[in-house]
Amino acid sequence: MAEVKFEITEERKKILINKIARRVVDLRLSPVAIVFLESSKPLTFLGNQLMIFMQPFYRAFFTYQEYEEIAVMLEDRNNIEKLICEIEHLEEEWHEHKRAEKNSRH
Repeated sequence: MAEVKFEITEERKKILINKIARRVVDLRLSPVAIVFLESSKPLTFLGNQLMIFMQPFYRAFFTYQEYEEIAVMLEDRNNIEKLICEIEHLEEEWHEHKRAEKNSRH
C-alpha cells in the first residue's frame, strides 16, 4: 500500500510546533528534548521511523491527525530547528516568569 503524503501549511506548522514545544516545557523536558532533536537532525528519516515506533506514546498527547502531520513535518530538518528554537523560547519565558514570581515575593 502506498504511503499518502500531504502538504502542511506554514501556519499549521507553527501551531503544531508551538503545541509540541509547550508540552515539552510543561513536562520540564526541554534539555532532553533539545539534545535528542539536535542529535536526530542528521537522521531525520530515522527520526520519523522512530516516531512511528513510538506512536502509542505520542498518541497520548496528540490527535491522530496531529500525529500524522507531525510525522510528516519532522521529516524536514528545518522544522526540527524551528521546534528547537520554540522550545528554547518557551523555556526562557518559563524561567522569566519564575524569576518574576520569586522577585515579587521579596
